[in-house]
Amino acid sequence: MRATASTRRRPPTTRTGSSPCCTRAPRHRSRCSRGGRGNASGASARVVLRAPHGEKLTGGGPKAEVRALLKDLRDSSPRVASVTDPFTAKTVSADRTTGYAQVTYKAKSADLTDADHRHLDDALDAARAQGLTVEASGDALAAAESSSSAEAIGFVLAAVILVMTFGSLAAAGMPLLTALIGVGITISALTALTSALDLNSSTSGLATMLGIAVGIDYALFIVSRYRSERAAGHDAREAAARANGTAGSAVVFAGLTVVIALVGLAVVNLPVLTAMGLAAAGAVVVAVLIAVTLVPALLALAPERVLGRAARRPRTVTKKPLGERWAVFVLRRPWKVLLVAVAGLILVALPATRLQLGLPDDGSKPPATTERKAYDMLAESFGPGFNGPLTVVVSDSDPARAKKAVGELTATMGGAKDVVAVAPAVYNPAGDTAIITVVPKSSPSSEATKDLVHALRDRTADTRAATGAEALVTGTTALNIDIAAKFASAIIPYMLLVVGLAFLVLILVFRSLLVPLKAALGFLLSVLAAFGAMVAVFQWGWFKDLFGLQTTGPIMSLVPILTVGIVFGLAMDYQVFLVTRIREAYVHGAGPREAIVEGFRHSAKVVTAAALIMTFVFGGFISGDEALIKSLGLGLAAAVVFDAFVVRMTIVPAVLALLGDRAWSLPRWIDRRLPHVDIEGEHLTGAAPADREPAPREAGFTSVN
Repeated sequence: MRATASTRRRPPTTRTGSSPCCTRAPRHRSRCSRGGRGNASGASARVVLRAPHGEKLTGGGPKAEVRALLKDLRDSSPRVASVTDPFTAKTVSADRTTGYAQVTYKAKSADLTDADHRHLDDALDAARAQGLTVEASGDALAAAESSSSAEAIGFVLAAVILVMTFGSLAAAGMPLLTALIGVGITISALTALTSALDLNSSTSGLATMLGIAVGIDYALFIVSRYRSERAAGHDAREAAARANGTAGSAVVFAGLTVVIALVGLAVVNLPVLTAMGLAAAGAVVVAVLIAVTLVPALLALAPERVLGRAARRPRTVTKKPLGERWAVFVLRRPWKVLLVAVAGLILVALPATRLQLGLPDDGSKPPATTERKAYDMLAESFGPGFNGPLTVVVSDSDPARAKKAVGELTATMGGAKDVVAVAPAVYNPAGDTAIITVVPKSSPSSEATKDLVHALRDRTADTRAATGAEALVTGTTALNIDIAAKFASAIIPYMLLVVGLAFLVLILVFRSLLVPLKAALGFLLSVLAAFGAMVAVFQWGWFKDLFGLQTTGPIMSLVPILTVGIVFGLAMDYQVFLVTRIREAYVHGAGPREAIVEGFRHSAKVVTAAALIMTFVFGGFISGDEALIKSLGLGLAAAVVFDAFVVRMTIVPAVLALLGDRAWSLPRWIDRRLPHVDIEGEHLTGAAPADREPAPREAGFTSVN
């Protein structure tokens, strides 16, 4: 395969960039008005040609080379249905230096063979050898193997963090091993379902990303609790049981919140988003099942080695853990810490007010790809709007009325702002339906094109009122604008849904009103800050070289709502694993501030390790090739940093310190009606919290009251 082909990536399901004579919507491609008679659902490629410098395509030499290329394209595969001639189809630019040919196949892109792709590449190479500049786009192009090593990068960094956290290769290896097994099961299941459910690569990429992250974290929490129970003097069997009864219960609850948030993506009512949410939720379910079954089994196989040599030696170091020291620092000045943390998140979130959503086209691909080169050549020779034409469909049972509406629309649209050309209407044989192609002046993803779509729809509404004929604006560009608007309108309701869910579920877990309220507000702050970071990098281009970003533009429509769903679950993970330890100390008799320090002493290290692992796993996907996975990786990595280190590790202890005993209060009428959720494993000791005497304070405990 030649070097140029190695830069290609299969286009996403929803595309822009069709030619004026052939507008393709997702999963459907209409026949070109000048093209051949290929399968309407078949793959296609648009081959863009440019004459050597100083020459014209219509000149004798270049024209002969173009004819030879067209013949090679027709002969490249028996699956080729038609190849348009740029000279007869009038798809040559005004300066006669650039043109394009449309190649249509009888088979879908997934059914094309390696030989089909290779012969297409060979035909393009042969034309390049003759001096033509040849680039191509379309779903008929071969999908190259991704060079991204995101999973490997994330695993290596996770391994380093785990070894530093546990000081034991056995303890560090368990979360990595179980995460690999869980992701392997998930990907195997998705592979089997791909053909039946028509899943795309972004679906499996998201499932892999989330499966790795939560698979490592959930096993990490259980192994860490096991080591704590062993340090408390329990034997291996009892420690494993207690670890699964406490941390394992928290894993089940945390995983459930992630699953609910991901499945809740179905409320947007877009099949692609629903599929991604269900696939990612399946990865989380597998991770939870493996964490509460396989991890205890592995602990039984290596009950001592998982402790590490340092843990098996008598402890002589009296220095307080960093987490405990950080909690003491926050509790000394809670108001100052709270104000600084909240103000910092609000500052980072400010760019989110300029959030623009859109779907990627070939113009958003890296400059080295052949699709991007073809896009740029067409924009340069035919105008930016050529890559995103609009289609106006006029229909009426009376052909005369339809023709009248077409005439009025053609006249009014031709004089519209930002319209460069209006092609003559193409009628069906009955004459009652017509298609009008409108070429904007601006690129498909620009705000001007979006405004033009709305303006044209206003004009079609006026025409419908005046003539009675149905007139609609469609096409891939208009469809992408509609999808982006649908996602934008769904973000706020979805955020309210998951925040409301978080509030209700956390009331059940923590038996408090203020703690859930604080958790929900903290989640909103971290999500908005993540949106601000995405806008600054992907729209404004800040630090784009640092993140390997070659182009800027609107945020992919899927990314914000996916970020909300995933970050909600992760935020609840950290909330559960950190605050349950604080509540556990409180219900055992510690004072409000002492409980915070006690909780941080046991949980801060493992929550920090989990957050760092999540950050590096998600951050590793920034080096990916797909725009969706790249932007989602940055958004999730930023959200984890903000939520874990600013919200949970800083704002949470500051707020709990200011609230004191009020943080854990609940009206009696609510308390009587709520079932008891034993996340802290209170019943493992055989007594209810109310029946216990206050736990004795550890020797050397420093009060922070």
